[in-house]
Formats: sequence, structure tokens, C-alpha cells
Amino acid sequence: MDNNNWMQQLLMLGLGTTSLVADKLRQVGDELVKDGKLNPEQAKAVMDDIAQQLRSEQGTWEAQMQRQMRNMMQDLGVARQSEVDELRGRIDRLERQVRDLENKLWR
Repeated sequence: MDNNNWMQQLLMLGLGTTSLVADKLRQVGDELVKDGKLNPEQAKAVMDDIAQQLRSEQGTWEAQMQRQMRNMMQDLGVARQSEVDELRGRIDRLERQVRDLENKLWR
């Protein structure tokens, strides 16, 4: 399964959740204004503060999710790209050595 696809789906889930929370917060703010418990400026200030906090936590959540995904992939034994690249380089060198030896034998 494509690792980037999993990450993209998880990030989209986080963004969708944040969007739903923001919508609910707006609804709560509208209700508080309607009930006279807050004036519109206070409601806007509170909602802006909460929205800012959610945005800042979004970045932290994404970093934590990436770290957990890396750990999970490592636990499953999935090779990192750098390891795969290193092995490809070693295979290329060995193939060259084999060709060189074959060429020497046929001369």
C-alpha cells in the first residue's frame, strides 16, 4: 500500500475534523450571541482564539502523526528510502563487477 496515500488520508481526516470543530464552534458562538450571553465582538474574539489554537495544534498533530507512521513502518520492517537507495547502489556495483569479470573471461 502506498505510504504517501495513508499519510494523505490521515492528514485529510485531521483537516476534516478541524473543519467540523470550527463549524460547531461557530454554531455555539451564534447561539451564545442569540441567547444574549455574549455580544458579537466577544463571540468573534473567543472563536478567533479557539480557531488559532486549533491551527497551531494542527501542525503539531501532523508532526506527531508522521513520527508515529515512521515508527510503525520501522516496526513492520519496511525499509526507508535511503536504505533502498543504498541497496540499489550496491547491486549496481556488483552487476558492474560481474560484467567486468565476464568480459575478462571471454577475452
